[in-house]
Amino acid sequence: MQGAAPGRSDAWELLCTYTAGDGLRKHALAVEAAMRTYAERAGEDADVWGICGLIHDFDYERWPDASGHPVEGSRILAELGWPEPIITSVLGHADYSGVPRETPMARSLYAVDELCGLIMAVAYVKPGRSLSEVDVRSVRKKMKDKAFARAVSREDIVLGADELGMDLDEHIGLCLAALQRSAEALGL
Repeated sequence: MQGAAPGRSDAWELLCTYTAGDGLRKHALAVEAAMRTYAERAGEDADVWGICGLIHDFDYERWPDASGHPVEGSRILAELGWPEPIITSVLGHADYSGVPRETPMARSLYAVDELCGLIMAVAYVKPGRSLSEVDVRSVRKKMKDKAFARAVSREDIVLGADELGMDLDEHIGLCLAALQRSAEALGL
């Protein structure tokens, strides 16, 4: 595994080994879908970026605080021989890690992580609990409601779009489209 990204089945197995909760697994699937879309937009390897998205929070259930996540996960990835760009991207998705986001993959992971959570939360409150009912306007409206999905950092969403050089509505639309294409796997 050293140097090359492992396959998706390896990434899924790693995620499932450390993550029992269905909610966090679905979040991982959402971030994977978004990362694949952002990779295609950037002309990069969608499989590698998707795997990065799939495993970015694999350690969160065991080490949910800033002293553990994603540092413990990055140590595990390094021990398993995962490629440095994925490890660095995983570390960089948490501002408090102090690891700069210097690559398009790292910036994209940061940009889509919180946004995926918000988009899924918006879908959950729609009458049909479906991503097909969500649009950019409804996501922007819920972004303004600080009581809605409190754990989602609106500042990270805005900063993520800025780091990608994207208009916020364009960013929301691209991420939403990625999740809508994966609605079945996400149960939404």
